[in-house]
Amino acid sequence: MSGESLLVILVVGLIAGWLAGQIVRGTGFGIVADICIGIIGALIGSWLLPRLGIHLGAGIVASIVAATIGAVLLLIVLRLVRGRGRW
Repeated sequence: MSGESLLVILVVGLIAGWLAGQIVRGTGFGIVADICIGIIGALIGSWLLPRLGIHLGAGIVASIVAATIGAVLLLIVLRLVRGRGRW
């Protein structure tokens, strides 16, 4: 893995984690937590969306959208498991 691809992964993770934090909670979680949530969300999104027959295409925008969808799902599941917080 090159340094450029690692940088792209971190940027996509940061943007997706921040967007998911805005959608689910209303604020971000901090830069490190946003990156972690975004990267895990990207894994979830890239695994789940093709299984549902949803293909967003290629490129960084499609990666950010897929990672954001996965991160939102991750945050919703975490909120349900923890039992705290309301919509």
